Amino acid sequence: MDKEVQLYEQGLEKSPKSTVILGNLMMMLWVGLGTAACWLLYPLAAWIYLAIAMIMVYGVLRWLVCTNCYYYGKWCPIGWGKLCALFFRQGSIDKFGTGIGVKLAPMTYGLLSLAPLVLVIIALVRDFTVPKLVILILLLLVSMYSGSIGRKKSCAHCKMRLACPGSAVK
Repeated sequence: MDKEVQLYEQGLEKSPKSTVILGNLMMMLWVGLGTAACWLLYPLAAWIYLAIAMIMVYGVLRWLVCTNCYYYGKWCPIGWGKLCALFFRQGSIDKFGTGIGVKLAPMTYGLLSLAPLVLVIIALVRDFTVPKLVILILLLLVSMYSGSIGRKKSCAHCKMRLACPGSAVK
């Protein structure tokens, strides 16, 4: 028998469009910088990284996480509840915190930063250039923002924050 999910009642019913736009721009910047970082060492790795990032972020994780979320069909801080509803049937909110998606998400986002960071550092060691250093710095900044400030802001207003094992605020 599934445990009933406790919602954070003060959470936003729907996120402002400006938050959704900013969240998506940050995600695109993150993936774009990661792709550029990979390209500096191995262009083929960049294409593989881009494909995996897009499939995981906009497909697999939406199916595994968002189908069971309160925000399914609604404007969550990054708009994925709406995106998910376009492609996948709604799941059960009672399964939100127990599915493989909430375990896979941190690994996916960690690899979105780690793989390109390693490759850009290797590229820098092989041949130092200012553009490589700029990509490294920007990737670090975007990764840190997304993993801390951006996440905390999103989680602070999320109705699922009490049920989410990955919530940055409890």
